[in-house]
Amino acid sequence: MKKELVYTGKTKNVYALENGNYLLKFKDDCTGKDGVFDPGENSVGLTIEGVGDVNLRMSIYFFEKINAAGIKTHYVSADLKETTMEVLPAKVFGKGLEVICRHKAVGSFYRRYSDYIEEGADLPAYVETTFKNDEKGDPLVTKDGLIALNVMSAKQYDDIKVMTQKITAIVADDLKEKGLVLYDIKFEFGYDKDGNVMLIDEIASGNMRVYKDGKYVDPMTLSELFFAK
Repeated sequence: MKKELVYTGKTKNVYALENGNYLLKFKDDCTGKDGVFDPGENSVGLTIEGVGDVNLRMSIYFFEKINAAGIKTHYVSADLKETTMEVLPAKVFGKGLEVICRHKAVGSFYRRYSDYIEEGADLPAYVETTFKNDEKGDPLVTKDGLIALNVMSAKQYDDIKVMTQKITAIVADDLKEKGLVLYDIKFEFGYDKDGNVMLIDEIASGNMRVYKDGKYVDPMTLSELFFAK
């Protein structure tokens, strides 16, 4: 099938397919700084051989599980030999929106609200949304803000929140079986031509903060632990 390059991303390239779907090509490039891997960085800092493969493997694993649970995603199929994933077409919200679900008060959440909560305290699958904007530091935006700015409808927000909490529970339960604790996880959502919300992008170790025996597990180690026999 013919494919046409439509977007070159930091960690993935996107191709348009003849059947109307898109193909994501996972790369070994990682975000980071000075040769050190950091999922929070905004530029490619290093190349780690095999990282595209493990990110795709984890994405396939979870997308298939989420689809089976009746939650809509853009996932169609994947080819591990080519490190590619075929996905349904989807529009992003605004210029890009990240949705975070938090089980523990750490990171930016703790920095913002440390007057009110202890670091590492439990959170009730707390959902927050941020605009993808490197220059403005990915600003937080509320449900009312998203509606007022015509980024999404109230129903779309409510659907995203419910889907986020369900998907996070699937991921957290799976990690728990492996002795791993999910602190928080970041997702991206889009919508189809009828406005229906779906999970898009990837579900990889670089998008989640995971601990084992009270110690942080870096994304590459997490991938190794996740797929350990």
